[in-house]
Amino acid sequence: MGTKGSAKALASSNSDGGATRTGLTHRSFLPSDKEATMAEKQQSTVTGNVMFYKKPVPLNREQHAGYGVKAVSNPFEFMAKSHFMPITAPEFGSAAASYPVIFAGEERAPLAVMGIRTDENLFVKDGQFNQDFYMPSFARRYPFVLAGDQSNDRFVVCVDEDADCVTKKSPTQKFFEGDDTSGFTKEAFQFLQGFERDRQATNNMVEEFKKLDLFESKEMNFQGQNADGSPAERQKIADYFAISEEKLRNLPTETLKSLNDRGLLAVAHAHLISLSNWQRLVNMTLRLDGEKQAKAAKK
Repeated sequence: MGTKGSAKALASSNSDGGATRTGLTHRSFLPSDKEATMAEKQQSTVTGNVMFYKKPVPLNREQHAGYGVKAVSNPFEFMAKSHFMPITAPEFGSAAASYPVIFAGEERAPLAVMGIRTDENLFVKDGQFNQDFYMPSFARRYPFVLAGDQSNDRFVVCVDEDADCVTKKSPTQKFFEGDDTSGFTKEAFQFLQGFERDRQATNNMVEEFKKLDLFESKEMNFQGQNADGSPAERQKIADYFAISEEKLRNLPTETLKSLNDRGLLAVAHAHLISLSNWQRLVNMTLRLDGEKQAKAAKK
């Protein structure tokens, strides 16, 4: 939320469209169980390493009276190396048209997959996010974040002091106006509160899906063509968890009605639809590698 942009801001498949194996000759992995669990927990705490945040500190008037945010030329560079990102249940519908939404790790943490190689977000180029696609709230809240204050059983609003957009030199949007928080900061607080409600609702949804035994392990495979046109070696890109269409379909009528009445059935269907976007990620990766090769050939 600290930049102009962010403030506004099915089964496994194969590729046989004639692309060479260039750029996909090694296995690429989604987060491990530990990483997926950590990403989920990072939504409500700033202890340890927090995705995106270099120096998150509690926001207070004494320390940040002159601070605020400024416009930067590369507002989304902070997410350029994040190939996956936590996402909440209310976002599944919007995200389903952009990228795969999966469940990962023992906790079945919902994640938006934004790349098939580590440290490569296919939707960020030169610090700009491709506006044709949906940006998760997890990224839109930056540079703010809620941290759990366990001693007082409350949440504390924090800001990443080392974010490129955070400054104390003539900010375009101040954090404080006089003795009170600014309108910009109040808007950010409301966004964080809504995000936290969505996060808790998402945790409850996942727990219910687990109790209903709806999850199954899946994998994404890719098979392109070699330069001579022969089939390339089949490659596994990722292992993950997804909702089983068969298990969902076979639920008792009263259970399905309950899920539908609470909007959870729509979330499950959005997740299943989103899995067709694995092919988009493969195509985007191959296209990116082709552009790099063409550029290198001109040198």
